[in-house]
Amino acid sequence: MKKPRIQLLLTGNELMSGDVVDTNSTMIAKKLEEKGLSLQRKVVVGDDVVLLKQEIESISTMADVLIVNGGLGPTVDDLTAEVLADVVEQGLEENEFALSHLESWCTQRNFRLDGPNRKQAILPKGVAIVPNPVGSAVGFSIEHNNCLIICTPGVPSELKAMLDQTILGLLTDRFTGLNETSVYHLPVFGLGESTIQRMIGEAIPSWPASVELGFRASLPLVDVKLTIQSSEDEKARERCLVELRALLGAHVVAEQETSMPKVVVDLLLQQGKTLATAESCTGGLIASQITAISGASAVFEMGVVSYSNRIKHDLLNVQSMSLEEHGAVSEAVVREMALGALQQSQSDYVIAVSGIAGPDGGTELKPVGTVWVAWGGEGKIDAQCLYFPGPRIYFQQLVAAVGLDLIRRRLLGVDEAPLYFKQRRLPRS
Repeated sequence: MKKPRIQLLLTGNELMSGDVVDTNSTMIAKKLEEKGLSLQRKVVVGDDVVLLKQEIESISTMADVLIVNGGLGPTVDDLTAEVLADVVEQGLEENEFALSHLESWCTQRNFRLDGPNRKQAILPKGVAIVPNPVGSAVGFSIEHNNCLIICTPGVPSELKAMLDQTILGLLTDRFTGLNETSVYHLPVFGLGESTIQRMIGEAIPSWPASVELGFRASLPLVDVKLTIQSSEDEKARERCLVELRALLGAHVVAEQETSMPKVVVDLLLQQGKTLATAESCTGGLIASQITAISGASAVFEMGVVSYSNRIKHDLLNVQSMSLEEHGAVSEAVVREMALGALQQSQSDYVIAVSGIAGPDGGTELKPVGTVWVAWGGEGKIDAQCLYFPGPRIYFQQLVAAVGLDLIRRRLLGVDEAPLYFKQRRLPRS
């Protein structure tokens, strides 16, 4: 069966102005891909009635499915229901299911259902309701020009729940007979896309045509994707995975999509171990990423943001002599930060970082982008100097990822140094 033509219309002035970054189209595309479907085209339009009408009418004549994302809220600039009603030449009415859902949502939260909120129950006549298990505004769908138009809220968490629980099933039922695409993800840290491509080209020259190789860089990980169109190609992909795991080694963070903090938390939970952090240049980013993971309370003991030398000395027992002789960004200081955090927390493992995030503060010997990282446990703490020149947030994100990666390797018993130790050395070191 030929793949359906699926197009996406994103609405909202906030998307056009840059006040909100579009992550919804990425989510939709990835979830469609897992079901053997794909986005053919996407359009972004502001809160403009004329433009929205034009786009919905136009897209519906050339697509099998149109997903409209955004514009279902209670305010005057939420126009989707009004515009769609005009396009399909149906009046607006208070939808009983939408109103019941809205009343229940408000009651559960002890909110008063007022006039503006009630607007979310005013929908075009004849629509089918797409339940929203998270938010106040239901989605809805209707046929127009032989195109299924599905209207969804712009809140990412609500969209995700609706995709998972209703919309994807609706589409796969509608387009039966598709070969379901299967995508396997290998998240990799410490190697760039071009490096991975070169390594694969040199080590696996006979890559099978039935296994599509792709890459998606998303700081700090690179997602290596292996896609097949039929279950008959599963064996070929498994052979490729075996070769890739051997080639990339411990740079492979996990199997299938995940995040570095989740991998570390899961390993700590599995081993019954605990972790503490002592951060300077990352300002608590490592601790924040860890505590964002469910279950972190069982494994994370303490995070200290020791930004000043005084706090390094007072809270982590970093020696004044070390600070005076070597400076805050030094092996001696970061090792003492790690030891101090271990002693204070009685944790099994520790990550400590001290660096120069910039854009100011660098010297000839320690330029902006220099960082010392210490990691390990009471029996063995290692330290390494690395160099990540670039914007401040880029530096902080990479340093946090490195600290987590080095603890991940320690938990897995990996002794081999990662390639980025060589690639990220200071120019004069």
